[in-house]
Parts: sequence; C-alpha cells; structure tokens
Amino acid sequence: MSSQSTSLLSDHQDEEDNLPLKSIPGTYGWPFFGPVRDRLDYFYRQGDLGYCRAKMAKHQSTVFRANIPPGPFVSSNSRAVFLLDAVSFPALFDTERVEKRDVLAGTYAPGLSYTGGYRVCSYLDPSEPEHATLKCWVMSVLAARHGKFIPLFQNSVGAFFKALEEKVAGEGRASLNDLMSPTVFDFVFKLLCDGKGASETELGQKGAASVASWLLPQLAPMIILGLRYLPNPVEDLILHTFPLPYFLIKSDYEKLYKAFYNSASTVLDEAERMGISREEACHNIVPQRPRGHDGLVPEHDEVDRGAGEQLHRRIRDEIRPIVKQSGGLTLSALDKMSLTKSVVYEALRIQPGVPLQYAKAKEDMIIRSHDAKFLVKKGEMLVGDQRLATRDPKVFRDPEEFIGDRFLGAEGEKLLKYIYWSNGRETDAATADNKACPGKDMIVLLSRVLLAEFFLRYDTFTVESSNLLRRITVTFTSLTKATS
Repeated sequence: MSSQSTSLLSDHQDEEDNLPLKSIPGTYGWPFFGPVRDRLDYFYRQGDLGYCRAKMAKHQSTVFRANIPPGPFVSSNSRAVFLLDAVSFPALFDTERVEKRDVLAGTYAPGLSYTGGYRVCSYLDPSEPEHATLKCWVMSVLAARHGKFIPLFQNSVGAFFKALEEKVAGEGRASLNDLMSPTVFDFVFKLLCDGKGASETELGQKGAASVASWLLPQLAPMIILGLRYLPNPVEDLILHTFPLPYFLIKSDYEKLYKAFYNSASTVLDEAERMGISREEACHNIVPQRPRGHDGLVPEHDEVDRGAGEQLHRRIRDEIRPIVKQSGGLTLSALDKMSLTKSVVYEALRIQPGVPLQYAKAKEDMIIRSHDAKFLVKKGEMLVGDQRLATRDPKVFRDPEEFIGDRFLGAEGEKLLKYIYWSNGRETDAATADNKACPGKDMIVLLSRVLLAEFFLRYDTFTVESSNLLRRITVTFTSLTKATS
C-alpha cells in the first residue's frame, strides 16, 4: 500500500469504519444543456466557489456529483464527483487507486503542439515508465542546484524591490504580479542555464510575458477575463466553447524553447545521460517553470489582511534579530524563523496557486468524508477544490481567517498534512511514484526568503487585491521602510 493511501486510511480510522455507506448525491442534467447551464453558473451566475457551496448546501454533502467546466465542445464529458473536504480530498493523491493521465487541466487536455508534440511529465501517470525517468531528472536537477536557490533568488529579488519602490513612490501603487513574474522567470532561467540571464538571449526582457502567452490559450477554458465591455455570452463563446489554436502563441513558445535549448546545456546533458533526448527534455523545461510565484503572490495580500500591522511587527521582530545573529539570510537562519514558515504555510492553505486537482478512478473505490462513505465507480472523474478542502471547518479553526501562527508548535505541525497545494500532502515527499510537485520544497523555501527579504527592508505595507483570470492579483499601495 502506498504512503498516500496509508495516510488517507489512518485519519480517524475507528470512526471511518463505522461511517454509513451512502449514494453520491447530485445529478448532471440533460446532455449538452446540463453542462452548459452549469458552466454559466460556475463562471458567471454563482462563481466557482459559489457554485460548489450551493451544491454542498443543496445536497448536505461535501461529496457530490455535478458537471465541471468547460463542457461542450472543449471536453466531451463534464461529469465529475466533487471532493470538497479535508478527508475526501486526499483520494486524489492515491495513485494506486486513481489515474493522473492527461488530467492536469481537468476534463480536457491542450493539444500536444503546445509542448512540441510530447506528453510532458505533468500529464503522465506514475504508472507510465516515462514519468519516473522525467521526474527523477527534474528532481536531480533541483537537488544538484539546491545550494544556489537562496543566492540566485536574492539576486533576482534585488531588482524586484527596486522596481517596487520606484512604482509606489512615482505612481502610488505597484502590481506585485507584474513585478514578480519576471523576477521568478529570471531566477528559473539562471538556475537552469548556469547563471546566464534570459536578457542575454533573444527573449530579452519578455521571457515572463512569453510564458504567460503560452499558458493563456491552454488555461482559457477554465478562466474568465472579467472585462466590463465584453458581454458574458460572448466571452463564454470565445474562451469556453472551442479550444484556442496553437498558432496564436507559436512564435512565443518557439522563442522560449530556443532560449532554453541554447542556454541550458548542462541540464540537457544531464537529461541525455538519463536516456532522455535533448528535445524532449527541453519541452519539459517550460512547464516545469516554478509555479512558485502562484504561491508567492497571495502571500503579501494575506499577510496584510491577517491582522495587518500587528502581524507585520511579529514577523519583523522574528526575522531581523535572527538575520543579525546569523550574519545574513542563510538556510540555517531561515530554519529558526518558525513564525515566518507558519505564515507561508497559511498563505498556501488559504490561497493555493493551483486550486483544482483531478484524477480518474482506476477501480471501484470507497471514498470517505467526515460523515459518510461513498462508492465511486471505475473510470469516474474526481475533482477537488483546495480552497474549500483546506478551509474545512472540521479541521481548521476559523478557516476563512488568515492566522499567521496557525502552524506553530506540535499541534500546528499536525495540521500540515491537510495542506494540499503541491498536489500532495505537505508532509509527503515528492517521489517518482506520486504527482507531488518536484519543486515543492524549493517553492516553500523561496516564499520564506521573499518574506524575510521583505521585512528586512520594510516595517509594514498596505495592498489591494482582486481577481483577474480567476487568479489573485495584488497591488501595493504603500510601503514603510525599516526603521531599525
């Protein structure tokens, strides 16, 4: 039995054995019309979380059947079983019982042209031999460069802070998303390309923009633009009804591929030694960019809302003495910052970068919630939204509130197994046998570095937040420089 399934079955084992076996509530409606109706509810009438909460309230269950967008004509089958509590959600990680083949995006998979004709690691199931080879290569690349994470990232964020201060001083506001994306891309490119900057290639300063362009048509079936002048029916027709063609972003992707192919020689050499062609390895590099900034961006919004200046004071009072005593921001210094680490986990809990996770049942299987057991049939699609599972009121006190010290101490550490942002439990390591993000530890580390660097420079700050393309956007409106 896998560690994931052992972990899943160990939660409240005695209670689970006595849970009643129930039929999964919910219906899918008429073919075509039901999925389209639910898509409009999900994106426009109720919103994604409102859609899920309305179904939970209707069925009095966190496990239910419903359609998941995009539906016709992007996906041929919208039917899914939703898992929206902390107990049922980890079934999505049990790779002995569920399949993760071609489900990264959900009920549809973007065309292979977006990745050079290759099914990249993100879309492979662990049972496929190529998965282990590719994931072991990625993990070995990161392990070999572990010592470079902090200094390289500090080098990249230096330009970020300079631009942030100039924007806030000159315009009164600065977009964290706009500034963080090129910062993260610069870090990744230098990490994988032996310190060479993307600006030294034909990408110039447009690397992050090219990645965004490449992602947009792939994610379009599951996003909304929210433009006032674009009627919802028109947007729905453009984004959610037919796949967007690859040729729209072909030139951007080719520039990305060429830049990495010509600059990441050492990484590609390592791939060849593991039996992976340079071409396939290079097409796997772009999807492996650190989706870390998906986690880094909400961090400052949540820290600002999580008790504001009071929490800011506690964080800086922890960070500054430790850095001073340690002679700099080192890995050992970071390990002493327990509140800082807890704050990062809380940000990943309340606002995960990739909210939806999917899997297909390999066999008839029993899934448990807090209150019941349910039989899922072989081949059924499972979907979970972390924003509900990691705000489970039966696990987390005041789940909608940002509590920076939530994960402190022995009791706080017990809650880490309910953090799922990395496509696995936070307490489980990424291996070739699971789908946990191979860079999960790096992303948590860089989040801690960013938070520490921030409060070494500033005492406090204020931000505004909104949603764009169904992702959190954060805008700084003030910065107060460090006074001690």
